[in-house]
Amino acid sequence: MTSEYVPSPDAGAVAESAALARVVSRQRAELDRLRDSLATSAAVERAKGALMAVTGCSPDAAHEALLQRAEAGNRTLLEECWLTLGALMPAAPAAAPVTGPPAPVVPPESPAPPGSAETLGLLGRALLHVGSPQELAGTLLEHLAPRVDADAVLLYRRLPPGDGLELIGYAGLDATLAAQWHLVPPLRGFAPLEALRAGEPLWLEDFAEDRRVFQLIDEPPGRWLSRAWLPVPAGVALGVLRRSAAAFGPADRELLRSAARLCAGRLGTLGTPAEPVASGLSAAVQTVLDALPGAAVLLIPLRTATGEVEDYRVEAATPGAVDILGRTGRELVGSHILESYPSVAGESLWQGYLKALGGEPYEGEPFVHEEVVAGVTVTAAYSVRAARLGDGLLVTWLRHDTEERQEQRLADMQRLGNLGWASWNLITRQVDWSSQVYTILGREPGRGAVPLDLLPDLVLPEDAHALARAVSELARTGHPFDVPFRIRTGNAVRHLRAVAEAVTAPDGTVVEVHGFVQDLTAQRSAELALVDSERAILVQRGVLEAERALAARLQHALLPLPSRPVRLRGLRVEVAYLPAQAGLYVGGDWFSAIELPHEAALFVVGDVAGHGVDAVATMAQLRFTAKGMVTTGSSLTGALARLNFLLLHSRDAQSTATLVLARYEPAERRLVWAQAGHPPPLLVRGGRAHRLDRPAGMLLGACADPVYESAEFRLEPGDRLLLYTDGLVERPGEDIDAGLDRLAAAALAGGPASLDALLAAMLAGERRDDVCVLDIRVPATGEE
Repeated sequence: MTSEYVPSPDAGAVAESAALARVVSRQRAELDRLRDSLATSAAVERAKGALMAVTGCSPDAAHEALLQRAEAGNRTLLEECWLTLGALMPAAPAAAPVTGPPAPVVPPESPAPPGSAETLGLLGRALLHVGSPQELAGTLLEHLAPRVDADAVLLYRRLPPGDGLELIGYAGLDATLAAQWHLVPPLRGFAPLEALRAGEPLWLEDFAEDRRVFQLIDEPPGRWLSRAWLPVPAGVALGVLRRSAAAFGPADRELLRSAARLCAGRLGTLGTPAEPVASGLSAAVQTVLDALPGAAVLLIPLRTATGEVEDYRVEAATPGAVDILGRTGRELVGSHILESYPSVAGESLWQGYLKALGGEPYEGEPFVHEEVVAGVTVTAAYSVRAARLGDGLLVTWLRHDTEERQEQRLADMQRLGNLGWASWNLITRQVDWSSQVYTILGREPGRGAVPLDLLPDLVLPEDAHALARAVSELARTGHPFDVPFRIRTGNAVRHLRAVAEAVTAPDGTVVEVHGFVQDLTAQRSAELALVDSERAILVQRGVLEAERALAARLQHALLPLPSRPVRLRGLRVEVAYLPAQAGLYVGGDWFSAIELPHEAALFVVGDVAGHGVDAVATMAQLRFTAKGMVTTGSSLTGALARLNFLLLHSRDAQSTATLVLARYEPAERRLVWAQAGHPPPLLVRGGRAHRLDRPAGMLLGACADPVYESAEFRLEPGDRLLLYTDGLVERPGEDIDAGLDRLAAAALAGGPASLDALLAAMLAGERRDDVCVLDIRVPATGEE
C-alpha cells in the first residue's frame, strides 16, 4: 500500500494569503462604493440641472430642494433624482391603485430612451446660462440636433388675441427668412398657431399633404421635409424642423415634449409671459425692483374728479424697502400714503411729489419724521428722492442709520458695480483689499492680498507689461493710471480694469496708493455683441437697398410715365405716379391708358398688396394680362374674374390686389366700368364733385368665386374723372370717407388747375404708400 505525501501548510503562507484576501475584499468594496458614488453624483447633477431650468433657482437651492424632497418622501437622494428626472418624461400607463405607503422609487430596468435623461440633464444646465429667447433657441438646437436630427429650432410667442404670433428666437434659420416670418397674422392653418390653439403637439411628417393643409415656413420649397410644433406652457410654440422625411419616433416625441417643459421654466425667467400683463407699468417696475437693493417704491397718484392729487397708492416696492411702521417689501404694495402717514400732508415732501409729477425731479433735504406706533413715538431721519415714471412716481429714500448700515451700503455698491477697493502702503508694505477684489480676481482670501509691484503677475502675459509699466510710473512719480487688462479664471478669460492714484509725502515721495479693480467682462461681451449686430444690420441694409433698387428699375421699365398729358379718343389724360417717401421698398401701384380697336379706350388703375420685387412682378403680370384680355374682346367683368383666377393660382397665392377697369366709347361718350375692391372714381361736373356708386366686386385673390358687376354712364363736355389708388386718400388713424371728402374738396378748389395742384393739396407731409392717379378730362364745347 503506497501513500501519497502531502506537505503540511506553512503557517506564515496561510496568514499572508488571508491578509491578501482581506485587502482585495476591501478594495472591491471601495470600488463598488466609488462606482455607486459616481452614479449618484451623475444623477444628482442631471436632476439639479433639470430643476434649475424649470424653476430658475440656483445650484445650491436645487440641491437643497432635492434633499428636502427625499427626506419628506422617505427616499434616498438617488431615488429622488430618478423621480425628478422621470417627471420630465411622459408618464407611464397608470397601474392598478394600491393602498398603504408608497414604495421607494428606483431606476426602471428599461428607462426612457437611452441618452434622454442625460440629454435633458445637460440641456437643463445649459438653459441656466441663456440670457434671451434667441440664445435659448441656439441651445435647444445644439442639444437636440444629435438626438432627433434637428436642423432648425424656432420659438413663436402668441400675441394678444387677434394679433397673431411673434418670432422671439431661432437657430438654423438665415436672418432674411426670419425677418420675413417675424410677425405672422392669425392665419388659419399656420402650424405653430394651430398647435397653441389645440394645446397638443403637431407632428408634420408627410410633406406633400402638410403643404396642402398648413401654411409652412419653407424657403426654398422642400428644404424641411418633416417638422414638429409643440406648445410650451408659457404661451410659446416650439418648432423643430428637419431635412429628413422620416417620422418622429416615440423616443423623439418623448424627448421633445420633455424639452418643451424645460423651456417653460426658463422662458418665465426671461420675461416671456403667455399673455400681456394687465398693468404693464406696475408689473415691469416690480420686476426691476425685485432685483434691486435699498428702498424704492412706485407711487400712483389718486386724483379727484377735478384732477387734483388727493393721495398716492404704492404699486411696487423693492424687497429691502422698510417704512417707519416696520412694513417691508410687498407688504407696502396697495397701501395709501396719507392713510399710512397722515402727517405728510402739507409738508415739503408732499409739495416735492407734486413737482416731480410735473416733470421736475425732487431731491429733498434730510428731515425727521415722527409716527406714533402702538402709543410709542417713533422718530427717524430720511432723505427722499422722487422722479416721474409714466403716470406715477419712482420714490427712493435713505434712512440715516448706524455705521454698520453705511458699510453694508458700501458693500452693496461694490457688488452692484462689480468693483472692489484696494490700498497699498509702500512704507509699511501693508495691503488692504475689500472682499469684492478677491472675488473679481478669482483669488482665495486665505492666500492674502498681493503687493502692488506683484499685481502684474496675476494678469495674462500679453497684458502684464502695460500694467507693470503703469505701476512703476505711479510708484516713481505719483502719476495715476487707468489700465485695462485680462486674467484667466478656469477656462474663461475676464476683462478687468485697474484705477489707482498716489498719496505723497511733503517731499513728493509716494507713500500710499488707493484704487479699485472693476470687472468689465459683461460690458466687453456686450460691446462685441453690438459690433456683430451692427455688422449684421449693415449687411441686411445692403440687401434691402439692392432689392429696392432692383424693384425701382423693374417698375420704371414696366411702367413708363408720359412726360406730358396725352390725347386718347378725344380725351385729355394726365398721369401721376409718386412713390412713398418712407421705407426701403417700392410698391405695386400701376395704371394703363391705351386706345382699343373700334375707336374705344381702356383706363386701368390697380394696387397690388405689399412692396418689393414680388409686388412689382405681380403688378406686371396683372397689367399686361388685363390689357391683353380687354384688347382681345373680353368684357370688363370677365377680365376681372380671369385675373382673380390668375392671382389665386400664381406662384404667390397669398397676394391680393384692387383694380378698376373703365372702357370708353367716344361715339356715345359712354363709359362702362367695373371694380375689384378699389376706391370709387371721383366725377367733377358742373361745379360739383361726387363719388360714383361702386358696382359689386371683391378684391382680387380673396376668394375663388367672386361676383363682379359693371356700371355705365355718359361723360359730358367739361367733365373731369379721377381714377386713383388708396395712397391718395388714406391717412393713419383716419376713416377713409374723410379722405374721400378731402379729395372732392381739393378737386373743386383747384378748378381747372393741373394735376400737380391737386396732388400738392392732398399729399402734404410724409407719404406712407405709393400714389397713382389718372386725371381724365372731357374737353368743353369749343375746346380742342
